[in-house]
Amino acid sequence: MRARDLLELVSLAALWGASFMFMRISVPDFGPLATIMLRVAIASALLLPWLALRGRMADLRLHAGPLAVVGLANSALPFALFAYAIVSLGAGLASVLNATAPLFGALIARAWLKERLGALRWMGLALGFVGVVLLARERITPADASNAIEGRALLAVCACLAAALCYGFAANYTRRALAGVDAAAVAAGSQCVATIALLPPAALTWPARIPSPGAWASVVALGALCTGLGYLLYFRLIRNVGPSRAISVTFLIPVFGVLFGTVLLDEPLSPSMLAGSLVVLLGTALATGLFRVPGKSHRSHGAG
Repeated sequence: MRARDLLELVSLAALWGASFMFMRISVPDFGPLATIMLRVAIASALLLPWLALRGRMADLRLHAGPLAVVGLANSALPFALFAYAIVSLGAGLASVLNATAPLFGALIARAWLKERLGALRWMGLALGFVGVVLLARERITPADASNAIEGRALLAVCACLAAALCYGFAANYTRRALAGVDAAAVAAGSQCVATIALLPPAALTWPARIPSPGAWASVVALGALCTGLGYLLYFRLIRNVGPSRAISVTFLIPVFGVLFGTVLLDEPLSPSMLAGSLVVLLGTALATGLFRVPGKSHRSHGAG
């Protein structure tokens, strides 16, 4: 990998890691649905002109059905679930749970696309979910927590895992239904669909009080930088270094998510949380085929 590609990979991880921090700042003022609607609307406003300049607007009409599925499964629903969960869990832990998406992607690929998984990848799946349990126990059963706090934390963890499941499904569906379609069309079309889907519920839950300038700045950064620019960097990496290397961004996102959450938002980071995070990342790396046993070949890479 060239130095420029590595710099773009790290930059993308920083952007997507920062998205959890920006959601943590903006959601209390806007609410989950309004925050995410603004996020995808701003990204659409950036991606559509870029697609038009490339002369690929016709792709949106030709592949409207699959793009609608991807827009809902890869943006509208998981973004909203993370926005709901992040107030209870914090930016750092939510970013770690986001890293389980390739685990679900690998399981769905095995069940739906009949992709073969070797023993090492099955071990990775098991290890990854053990890490999730460790993280959930740390957050759900603190000594001073009330039943209500525990219940909200449990729902938040389930929301993050449901969002990761959506990502895993969307990755496999994209491989099956949108193979060969221009990546820019997939990015722009999915964000437009997500915007349309989220407009009615966002309007119904729009905050009665005017959000603070900090919340507005965070939601603009979330849409323009983390989503609009982030998608451009991601698809550029896929083109330049291939999907199997571009997917490694998944393992860097929690580094920045935890860093931003701890340093900028004063979120706690206990040794057990750090250990659980490392178990999740190691399991995901094994499950996606990033680590391989010398002398053994693996036909395919995990989805993510």
